[in-house]
Amino acid sequence: MTQRHISHPEGLPDCAAGHSARHILDLRGVDRGGGHFVECSCRHTRKHAEPDAAIAEWKRVNRPARVRRTTEPAIADNVVQMRLPGLAVGNAA
Repeated sequence: MTQRHISHPEGLPDCAAGHSARHILDLRGVDRGGGHFVECSCRHTRKHAEPDAAIAEWKRVNRPARVRRTTEPAIADNVVQMRLPGLAVGNAA
């Protein structure tokens, strides 16, 4: 068998679909298609020579979606708008 499962005490984050991840070491040389990768039932990372690179790619690909900011202007409830005399719209001087 050319692949070995590597356990992490802190565990790996689940994929975006919620599947649990596992770290695999392919014992073949990197030049022959071996290396470290992280996989679940729906996706996997590329193979890397360093385990940290495979874990970093997994975390980058499966990070939670960012929430978009609203573009609506904030309502200022502490501002009072006063009418100035003589500057009414439609007054011709």
